[in-house]
Amino acid sequence: MRMPAPSVLRLPALAMAAIACAVFAQPVAAQVGKVKVVNGAVTIERAGASLPAKVGTPLMTADVVRTGTDGSVGIMMSDDSLLSAGANSVLRLDRYEYDATTSRGRFDSSLSKGSLSVVSGRIAKASPEALTVRTPLAILGVRGTEFLVAADDGTAVR
Repeated sequence: MRMPAPSVLRLPALAMAAIACAVFAQPVAAQVGKVKVVNGAVTIERAGASLPAKVGTPLMTADVVRTGTDGSVGIMMSDDSLLSAGANSVLRLDRYEYDATTSRGRFDSSLSKGSLSVVSGRIAKASPEALTVRTPLAILGVRGTEFLVAADDGTAVR
C-alpha cells in the first residue's frame, strides 16, 4: 500500500490551523503614535491596564496618558503632530483616523487636567477643523499650527 506524500498529509492540518486563527483572532488596534520623550512618572492606560511609558511605546486610540507630579511626556502622532503634556496631566486620545496618502483624517483628544502643547501635523494642515482638544469646560478647534491649553480640574481653561 502506498502512503500519501508527507506534504499532502500536512495540508489538512494547515487548513485547520488557518481556520482556527481566523475564528479566534482578535482585532489588532492600530498604532496612531508613539512616545518620544519621557521625564519622571508617566503611564499609559489601555484596556484596563496601566503601563509605564517608555521612549518608543506605541500609542493607540482610546489610550489615556497620565503624568505624575514630576512627569512630562512628548508624543509624535503618525501625521507628525507633536504633543507635549506637562506635570499632573491626563490626556485621552479619543479618536484618530489618518490617511497618509491624502493627509486627511480626524484627531480628537481630551485633556481632563494639566497642560498640553500641540504642534499640529498633516491632519490639521489639510483640514484645520479636523483637530480638536476637549477640556472639562471647552472644546478647542485648531486654527493655527501651534497652541497651548491648560485645564485645572474642571475650574478653568487657559
